[in-house]
Amino acid sequence: MKRSEYRHKVQNSSLGFVAGYVDTLGFVALFGLFTGHVTGNFVLIGAELAYPHPQGGQLLLKFLAFPAFILGVVIARLMISSLIKRDIHALVAAYWLQLILLIAFMITGYLSMPIGNEPSNLAIIAGCIGAMAMGTHSGSGRLLLPHLAPTSAMTGNVTQLIIDSVDVLRGRANDIVRERCIKFLWPVLAFTVGAVGAAFAYRYAGFGAMFLPVAILAYLIFLERGSVRKLHHNVRSRHDD
Repeated sequence: MKRSEYRHKVQNSSLGFVAGYVDTLGFVALFGLFTGHVTGNFVLIGAELAYPHPQGGQLLLKFLAFPAFILGVVIARLMISSLIKRDIHALVAAYWLQLILLIAFMITGYLSMPIGNEPSNLAIIAGCIGAMAMGTHSGSGRLLLPHLAPTSAMTGNVTQLIIDSVDVLRGRANDIVRERCIKFLWPVLAFTVGAVGAAFAYRYAGFGAMFLPVAILAYLIFLERGSVRKLHHNVRSRHDD
């Protein structure tokens, strides 16, 4: 396997894991809030409007998550556009932005504990920061990693994976279909493992469980910076020759 192919698979699986993990942890910890699958909050908002909760904090949290997610996408777009114009490696910066926001999500979530039956102001802030982090995750993926399978919205990935799997099992798949099947398989599995793992991790560690996705993003930064250094070294070597 080529080094670039290995890096792409690690990126896709790791980002899929982070997306599933953060989304589930937010859901379990913050009154059913979706930080990544933000449109899922519309379903919950509709349900709570029809069957209102005695206190409105949970509804407010879900309302505020959507503009927070949008803000994350906007920040990612403006930052990436600016860095590309200045010929600066935007993916490393995008990872750093998401890493900082996830650390802020972890800290504010930890400070908001114990979380009772109604979200405190700190819990609402934590949910908004989590949604903003996943907005940067989704926006950066669209802008900088279009060659990978999407990691924050899995419904389309699962649909494509099932279609391609059926064709493979029928013996009607060519090399492109088989490669695409594998391409979508790993992030779907990683997202699933992350989602299940986050539920158990929060049960035993609370918001301290956020150390895992933070560590994964730190590794992705290391991996990407290493690939940049190698590229620059190869360019300099060819220039010297």
